[in-house]
Amino acid sequence: MLVGLRGPTNLFGHPTDQLLAEIDSELAQWNSLSTKPVTKFSFGHFPLSFSVASDSGKILKDIFINQSLSAYLCGHLHTRFGKNLKRHHHSSDNLFTSQKFFQWNAQQTSPGSTENCSNESPRLKEFWEWEMGDWRKSRTMRILAIDRGLLSFVDIDFTSGAKEVIILPTFPLDSRFTLMSLADQYKCQSADPSSYATIRALVFSFSSIVSVTARIYDSRPGNLLLVLEVSMEKHVGTFSRGDLYMTPWNYKAFEDVYPDRFWLQIEATDIKGGSTLSELRPFSINGLNAKLSWTWKEFIVMGCQWDALYYPIIWSFYLFMFSILIILTILSFSKKHYNYKSIENKGFINGIAWVLKELYGVPLLWPGMLIYLFYLLLFPWLCGHVFTDGGERGYMTYKGWVVKLNEMGKLEFIGFPDVMVVVLPHLFFVVLPTILVTGALAVERGIYREHFHLLSGKKEDDHVVENMGSQGRDSCRNEKSPHLLGKRWIRNILLVASLVVCWKHFKNCRVLVKAYEMNPLLHFPVYSLSMPLLLAYGIYKTRGV
Repeated sequence: MLVGLRGPTNLFGHPTDQLLAEIDSELAQWNSLSTKPVTKFSFGHFPLSFSVASDSGKILKDIFINQSLSAYLCGHLHTRFGKNLKRHHHSSDNLFTSQKFFQWNAQQTSPGSTENCSNESPRLKEFWEWEMGDWRKSRTMRILAIDRGLLSFVDIDFTSGAKEVIILPTFPLDSRFTLMSLADQYKCQSADPSSYATIRALVFSFSSIVSVTARIYDSRPGNLLLVLEVSMEKHVGTFSRGDLYMTPWNYKAFEDVYPDRFWLQIEATDIKGGSTLSELRPFSINGLNAKLSWTWKEFIVMGCQWDALYYPIIWSFYLFMFSILIILTILSFSKKHYNYKSIENKGFINGIAWVLKELYGVPLLWPGMLIYLFYLLLFPWLCGHVFTDGGERGYMTYKGWVVKLNEMGKLEFIGFPDVMVVVLPHLFFVVLPTILVTGALAVERGIYREHFHLLSGKKEDDHVVENMGSQGRDSCRNEKSPHLLGKRWIRNILLVASLVVCWKHFKNCRVLVKAYEMNPLLHFPVYSLSMPLLLAYGIYKTRGV
């Protein structure tokens, strides 16, 4: 597709089978071009949590796993949701069902290290996914280095200006971002011993560097205790833009079962006397992984596989709503009388029944919501210009955009699951709050009615109410106590909540109008007006006793 979808429904990457075949071929060619192991890494825009499968069901992760990739660097999210958007992937034949939808930690659970050090033993296939900050907004740059097949990186923040000196330690590796297979290599002694023999770091500087010092701290006493301080020498045969500094050390002295016990820091002093320190980073000579935790926002964007979660979320929402419908239908045929004292005297279930009974007691409110929910399933939500170059209009459903029919004469949906950025916020931040607020308004009216009758000496009698019919209810509704009406502070809070829901809804509508060049009254009247009208109707019908 030469022209892409307009935002906001362009959240996901949609690799084609042809593109995946080209990536697979490009990575596979290095297996035959060199007799030595080749370190492979790839750049892309979309993180894997926002990349969908191709038409044949192939995904980028499987290609990266099969081609023994070391790291996948991506953008799209950048640092908007956190600076720790990193995720470890590995192959496993025993994936739990939940792992198709979630990965709870940045490091995927290890399948266990192999006890067999023979060459025939299967090697763990794994790679790291590292989100990168962007230059345009966050002024962030990443320097990546390959040192004897091992990847390391440092992120530089230029928001405060240019950096005189940049330091990138290349060995020992940061134990938060090492591959799990390094632990097996160290245990089986399959790696080159000389790669462990020196501490190494790249130093980039405008000025001449006078001295570089490596310091190692022990964190086991409870604070950082300096256990090694050694000067580093510049390596003459450097073939990088930075200068490589090295120093020998007794690496076996730092073997430990804790991956974050020892911490490394490099200090560089330039000819002007300026001193620059690298970030303290944990390391593990054994190749063990230190814990890397996500914040809840980082988990949502990196740990959730949204293309797999989209339909389960929608059907869970509708299952919840239809369950309420069934209960309401049962209660409509029940002659049992409920009031707010059901919660205190008869338990939680009877209290819920009273709440639903009050909601059902508002004429046409619940049927209107039910009709709207079915509308969202069966009919288009909106109609607008789909592609960035304008062109013909299409219409959007919860399954995606429809612009034309395919060769079989069936609807061809595009932009799935990108439309979730419109569908899910509308369901959970507009439709569900509207139902909750209107239900709360009905409940507040019921509580106030009981309170009003108690004070006025007119307690309702079940048999009398049933015989009086609508005339008695209307006369009761018209009786108002100005003193008590002024104290309906719960209703006032719910009115404020209604305004918040409407503000959120109209804000979403405004974004859609600008994005897809639509008129809300012509191109999506049901979507734009239904919830505000139902809210207004619920407020109007619950205003009295």
